[in-house]
Amino acid sequence: MSENRCIFIGAAWPYANGDLHLGHIAGCLLPADIFARYCRLRGYDVLFVSGSDMHGTPITVTADKERISPEEVAMRSHRSIERTISQLDITYDLYTMTHSEHHFKVVQEIFKTLLSKGWIDKRVEQAPFCPTCSKFMPDRYIEGTCPHCGSKDARGDQCDGCGTVLDPKELIMPRCKLCSDTPIFKDTEHFYLLLSKMEPSIRAFVEENKHRWRPNTRNNTENFLSKGLKDRAITRDLKWGVPIPLYGYGDKCIYVWFEAVCGYLSASIEHSISKGDPNGYERFWKMEKCRHYYFLAKDNIPFHTIIWPAILLGVGGLDLPYDVPSNEYLQWDGSQFSKSRGHGVTVNDFLEEYDVDPLRFYLSTNMPERSDSNFDLDEFIQKNNTELLGAVGNYLHRVTSFIHSNYGCVPPLSAPSPEDKRILNIARERYVEALDSMEEVRLKDGIRSMMALVNEANRYFNDMAPWKLIKTDKGRCGTVMATALCVGRTISFGLYPYIPHSMKAWCRMIGIKEPSGSLWSEGLEPIPAGLEIVKPSPLFKRIEKRTVEESMDEKEEERMEQETKHVSFEDFMKMELRVGFVREISEHPNADKLYVLKVDIGEGSPRQIVAGLKEHYEAKDILGKWIIIVSNLKPAMMRGIESNGMLLAAEGDGTVSLLTVDRDVRPGSRIH
Repeated sequence: MSENRCIFIGAAWPYANGDLHLGHIAGCLLPADIFARYCRLRGYDVLFVSGSDMHGTPITVTADKERISPEEVAMRSHRSIERTISQLDITYDLYTMTHSEHHFKVVQEIFKTLLSKGWIDKRVEQAPFCPTCSKFMPDRYIEGTCPHCGSKDARGDQCDGCGTVLDPKELIMPRCKLCSDTPIFKDTEHFYLLLSKMEPSIRAFVEENKHRWRPNTRNNTENFLSKGLKDRAITRDLKWGVPIPLYGYGDKCIYVWFEAVCGYLSASIEHSISKGDPNGYERFWKMEKCRHYYFLAKDNIPFHTIIWPAILLGVGGLDLPYDVPSNEYLQWDGSQFSKSRGHGVTVNDFLEEYDVDPLRFYLSTNMPERSDSNFDLDEFIQKNNTELLGAVGNYLHRVTSFIHSNYGCVPPLSAPSPEDKRILNIARERYVEALDSMEEVRLKDGIRSMMALVNEANRYFNDMAPWKLIKTDKGRCGTVMATALCVGRTISFGLYPYIPHSMKAWCRMIGIKEPSGSLWSEGLEPIPAGLEIVKPSPLFKRIEKRTVEESMDEKEEERMEQETKHVSFEDFMKMELRVGFVREISEHPNADKLYVLKVDIGEGSPRQIVAGLKEHYEAKDILGKWIIIVSNLKPAMMRGIESNGMLLAAEGDGTVSLLTVDRDVRPGSRIH
């Protein structure tokens, strides 16, 4: 663990099309922050940057639907993401965005350099064109049936049903997402990055570096290379994006997959300029001694192990990735978080109810480093109450409380016994073990080592029984407490990268320096005798299961309700209101307020709809009832159960009444 190391850290840029969910945090933002805090604690020269990925077709599709500009959509999400980052205290040196003149300039210079060196050329290709909308329809503007799995909602770039990457030409019965017309294919001119020409140098880079990559990073990269690298278009028929720096291409832009990764360099330069040192970024990019770490989820691997290195190699003279710590997915209720499907809890919602360190702690211990993991509310509560509160918080609080009550200040650590020396040696071993793990970006191993120390420290405290010892030998008891306090500092320093707020708060309580700078070695030093210990406050609080469940239910119900709020008349007319007949009803297995209904709307198989009616209706009073539902609402996950519609009800003065019809009609009859 040599000192004076130069470290560049890039966390994958969150896409600005909605709030961040917990999967984003566990996948890349939190691991990157833990590693950055560790590196700063070691005294390394660190630059940690990222920003909001502001361009691409999903944003323009949303803008078209909401009849606002793409910039408004992206900036709304950017502000939400900044709020999340602030709440989690992700310690970026700079968090910026791709929609800025500075980023445009850097990307355009990279484009022109690659073009002049022969790594980019232009070609004519066929692309989908909508006659009704009278424009080319890139990627997500086209939908159709997947040729691989038969999903009817596959996009022009990918099928979410089976995960296959697609070309719009492959879709069966393609349709324009805006007007539903059938597109035709017309010639258009685009610029291509010549990956096939770069393949030998990319393969050499991968061979030289893959030994330090995680298995999923290495395997994903090798699988991608095994098919041979194909030249890839880096422009699109869009105006929302980085302008092409050549005359005559005003209706096209440099596409997001190319320009977003260039943000690591543009953000570094922007940070240097903001510090009054325009060339300061060069020590992180041009000295060939700086280690570059890129934190991301597994779906981003090829862009950081193949595409971004190809761009850097093409430009020349810039440092390449050293390690690419990629995580698997954190799931919610057994399936992947998804902004577009509204599946999972956003970080902002979660932190409205719960403190940040319990969330950071749970995600750190449950991080999907080697395989997918699942966010389980019961487990979150259990880990908070037993490990964070019951083990970490309990140890630190009772040590400081005992010293405050019986000594008022830190007693001297004199004549330590074999038991005292043993726990101090264990603290050193576990602390160094944790630091070694963090150095190698094995972050779960690091927190495991520190929690093993917490358990040993609690065992030592119980074995020494200072509440008994002080009655017979106050001097010896003082040594025990000084030893326990020293171990407490080791715990606070080792856990600081994971749960910084509470560990810094504990250091302030006992009047010692917070973990920072190059103070890592102080985590092993005795705390000076005579230092006043004030009455400590609890670091953590107990979480009741009922509170969590009620809060999550309310959040999900609110999201369902938002689907029908603040709509224009045109949007209202798009809703399909149909008569349904309730064939079956059962209790939701994971929620106290919800029913799961099977509703016949004349489609053959009944629709499954989740409804929050248990406080207002007995199941028997709903079964066999005619109801009104919104039948074309997009599916949403309600506590792990998919709901395919929304029933309508009147509410007032605490009474809820289902909307119905006054005579029998066919299931599925339209409401006009």
